[in-house]
Amino acid sequence: MTVGLFIPCYVDQFYPNAAIATLQLLEKLGVDVVYPKKQTCCGQPMANSGFSHLTGGCDDLFTELFEEFDYVVVPSGSCTLHLKEHLHSDKHPESAKGLRKKVYELVEF
Repeated sequence: MTVGLFIPCYVDQFYPNAAIATLQLLEKLGVDVVYPKKQTCCGQPMANSGFSHLTGGCDDLFTELFEEFDYVVVPSGSCTLHLKEHLHSDKHPESAKGLRKKVYELVEF
């Protein structure tokens, strides 16, 4: 089992120690964790501001980076919910649909 670790943009900017602790916890539990370095945002800030039509780049990138993993773990409830409910990809529609089922909030995982 390989887990892709998605660190939301606000966690990266304001709470980097939470991101590091998430990685350390998963590794301590024996999880094989990969952190894709090109990850950015889940698209929630744009969607919440009424600009969901502008999240396509975020969705496509997220799908491309995380579709290969068995699970995706996210240390953020709101970003997890956004990905589970709203992730879509014009480039990879079926991959995005399947990926939505593999996204878990850290505590849920």
